[in-house]
Amino acid sequence: MTSTTPAAPAPVTPERLMQLSWGYAPPLIIGAAVHHGYFDALSSRPMTAAEVAKATETSERGATAVLQALAGFNLLAYDEDRRFVLTPESDAFLVSSRPGFLGAFFLRQGTDVIPRWLGLNETVKTGVPAQQVNEEATGTGFFQKLVEALFAMNFLPATTLARSLNLPPDAPVKVLDVAAGSCVWGIAVGQAYPNAHIFAADWEGVIPVTRRFAERHGLADRTSYIPGDINKSDFGSGYDVAILGHILHSEGEQCSRTLLRRVYDALKPGGTIAIQEFLVNSERTGPPAGLLFAVNMLVATKEGNTFSFEEIAGWLTTIGFIDCRTLEAPGPSPIILATKPA
Repeated sequence: MTSTTPAAPAPVTPERLMQLSWGYAPPLIIGAAVHHGYFDALSSRPMTAAEVAKATETSERGATAVLQALAGFNLLAYDEDRRFVLTPESDAFLVSSRPGFLGAFFLRQGTDVIPRWLGLNETVKTGVPAQQVNEEATGTGFFQKLVEALFAMNFLPATTLARSLNLPPDAPVKVLDVAAGSCVWGIAVGQAYPNAHIFAADWEGVIPVTRRFAERHGLADRTSYIPGDINKSDFGSGYDVAILGHILHSEGEQCSRTLLRRVYDALKPGGTIAIQEFLVNSERTGPPAGLLFAVNMLVATKEGNTFSFEEIAGWLTTIGFIDCRTLEAPGPSPIILATKPA
């Protein structure tokens, strides 16, 4: 009889913790490359680090370090002559002339988001955010910049939602975009349905940004504006669709439930509500992005949090919505849909 010695367990190493310890670095490196125009320069032709440095008037040492790191992230590659070239991902999303440009988002990480996180120790102790961005007096300037950066990130899920709505092609359609920002959700529906009129609700200081985006996308004559605090504004009534794109997480549970009730009242019978959020699972064990964003709400809002589909669906059902469901979309989480009974 042969005895088998159990295999020794793999040793515990600090490798994963060391990787996490540098988690702040990639967005700052990408932001620096966007700020100095590295991706734009490489969109014209392959270049060495020295050539990128000359084209962007930066140091060769700085260009070399940043470009090599970007290659390590697979955001750049090397050609046969060891020159740097864009990858399909960086070409699509990090060149400023591309419609999917996300570079402004990374610029905001370095200037607005990460500085708030530096006060996390104190915020955990007190529960008081470093800066309350969901209050109009303190958050307008932040959102004036942020919503422009987020347009490209939200446009693909917004177009997916628009295609799924199956709205009547001939009769007038009313669409309420709550906390509209760049009006990306309303714009996508307006582009899909020429008979749709968009009503964009947001702070008075953000509305000029909303207006610019509506004009830029040919919807100036089909967009109306509801300036003010979304928790107090009169939305009106008779909407076929109401969209809440990334707003519940900043409001917290109680304000979100009240807001959803007001949206229910604004919808016409048979109308649809659509909600995009950073969802977590019902056990709050993942996904990591949703849990991380909950901490982001800790440092940026008074009561904000992330929620599960089950939680939000429960609120909607209590209010009176039926057929709570999800729509898979190219965003951080599926879009939640529900219907007001006809």
